[in-house]
Amino acid sequence: MNLREYTRQYCEKNNWIASLSYFGTFAVYFSSLYLAITYVHLWYVLAPMVVIHAFSAVRLYVLQHDAGHHSLFRTRGQNELAGHVLSPFTFAPFEVMKQNHNLHHANIGNLEHRETGEINTMTLREWNEAGFWERLAYRLYRNPFILVPLGALFTYFIRYRWPKNTTRFGVMGVLLHNVVIVFYLFGLYVLFGWTGILVWLGASLLGGMIGVFLVYLQHNFEDTYWDRRPDLDPQIAAIQGSSALDFGWWFDLTVACITLHDIHHYNARIPSYRLRACHYNLPDEWAPRRIKFPEAVAALTLKLWDEERNRLVPFPKRSENDAAINA
Repeated sequence: MNLREYTRQYCEKNNWIASLSYFGTFAVYFSSLYLAITYVHLWYVLAPMVVIHAFSAVRLYVLQHDAGHHSLFRTRGQNELAGHVLSPFTFAPFEVMKQNHNLHHANIGNLEHRETGEINTMTLREWNEAGFWERLAYRLYRNPFILVPLGALFTYFIRYRWPKNTTRFGVMGVLLHNVVIVFYLFGLYVLFGWTGILVWLGASLLGGMIGVFLVYLQHNFEDTYWDRRPDLDPQIAAIQGSSALDFGWWFDLTVACITLHDIHHYNARIPSYRLRACHYNLPDEWAPRRIKFPEAVAALTLKLWDEERNRLVPFPKRSENDAAINA
């Protein structure tokens, strides 16, 4: 049995499990938000409810991602409906985001199509050839204290109001999506006033920061994989170029196993509720290297893809950089 045949064993979709995952996450999302707003004056209730709400929002985003691959429910129609219903709560317009994500899968590890990824990565050669302002902009962009909080604020609250390729994949869908968000926030205001809006905003920003951190780690770690065609190997790009995070069973549950991104990229038809079993039952010869939390944090220091050493590296020191320019 090869790896492709092995992963096919885990592609069966189950509407009962999917419904429990889908509606259960919505129940946690709304109940945690309600409790956070109601007990906003009690920090020991507010703080955990905000964290729970943030993770439930991330989980809804992952379920929408599954629906986009038609890997959550059994039928295409069920997945499409589920994805559109999720959109106002994930802040991601379903159809455009689905198509953009499909482009990402089609170009995984391709240095010539980095625009399809969520996080921009320069090569070491491009860095050495770049001017002062381009380097400064990239340094600021890859600074984790900017990338994570400001990246979340910009991406989910601003950029997703008109995502890339909107004119190509669905202007009306994005406009309608934005209108529904306005009604959702208006409903929160009517029910809970500005307190409801501010609690929702804070929890949503925290969820966005968690999401950005996880998205960064999906393809930005030391021994990831990038190459150019015709040498690019899509199967190696899927497995080696995507991370397997080992943050524990409970963390996997809270984020619907988006942590196991290697197996997902290899076979996107595997439902999130079967990814963990598929990943941890892998025979030894296919078992990937799993990244634990300390290494994941350290990965934030990696900035550039070194095409000669085939690994992600930090910014070069000034003396090394000057030598490379003068060579």
